[in-house]
Amino acid sequence: MRIDIFTIFPDLIEGFSDQSLLGRARRCGLLDIRAHDLRSHTTDPHRSVDDSPFGGGAGMVLMPEPIFACVESVDPPRPLFLLGPGGRRFDQDMARELAGGEGFSLLCGRYEGVDARVAEHLVDGELSVGDYVLNGGEVAAMVVLEAVGRLVPGVMGNHTSGDDESFSDGLLEYPQYTRPARFRSWDVPEVLRSGDHARVARWRRAQALRRTMDRRPDLIEQRGGLTPDEQRVLDEFPTGPELAADQNGV
Repeated sequence: MRIDIFTIFPDLIEGFSDQSLLGRARRCGLLDIRAHDLRSHTTDPHRSVDDSPFGGGAGMVLMPEPIFACVESVDPPRPLFLLGPGGRRFDQDMARELAGGEGFSLLCGRYEGVDARVAEHLVDGELSVGDYVLNGGEVAAMVVLEAVGRLVPGVMGNHTSGDDESFSDGLLEYPQYTRPARFRSWDVPEVLRSGDHARVARWRRAQALRRTMDRRPDLIEQRGGLTPDEQRVLDEFPTGPELAADQNGV
């Protein structure tokens, strides 16, 4: 998969993309991540990419000329998204959608914004990673890169690694434990050491449901509430992991 990023700070993108799973995927040829410097397509001695806004106002605005020139010089994969607060909300469903394609591109804004003609005539849409303000789009681009890149087949190694994660089926992920079985006075729930894989699966489902109900009830509402099967698994494990450990005398 090819992913192109347009930015005035390409080193930020390159450094991030060379680490961990993304870096390994790049070296293996699974991900082709290209960071393009908008300043490389400026025409003045100062390599200016911004100017004051027409009509006045605080701050500076990214100019259209270097952005159009940079994008058109490389013919990036589409869709091309401008990262900004007014766009479609990026979520796990969109990450899966993008991971299923052949590639996409991201344009990182800076300063007080981007000339509106970029949004109107160059990009295919806008993308938002949340209702907050960043200094620029680079951190948002890294979020999208990480969320999408790890879903590309082969990147995580084990193709089932993402199946039980938060938001994979509209729920938060169940709690995870590892060795030691007892840490200080806290114990791993007995069910996870029982060897009964079917019961473990039901317990994990119950914990995912309960955690989502407690922390993100809006996700349950979006799914149309609990199904009869989900209510049955909650009834089977009526307590959270800590109480379950205590009641089982672990």
